[in-house]
Amino acid sequence: MKMTIEVDCSPQEARAFLGLPDVTPLNDKLVEEMQTRMTSNMAMLSPDELMKNWAAFGAGAQENFRKLMSAAVDAGMGNTRPK
Repeated sequence: MKMTIEVDCSPQEARAFLGLPDVTPLNDKLVEEMQTRMTSNMAMLSPDELMKNWAAFGAGAQENFRKLMSAAVDAGMGNTRPK
């Protein structure tokens, strides 16, 4: 014997029927927090902010960054010998 049952209900009605909690307020809070964090992080990616941050590290950090990038390029090209 084969039976088919079709239930037409909204997600809220399905959660209530199955006894699952309503997590809408929690979801709204999480989405709001993610939007806040993304907005604040996007401001840090502006060219002016990037230049301020890089300049604050000084010449030593810029030289170390250049060495890091050179090592990455050498490794990508198969050149693994140390300099």
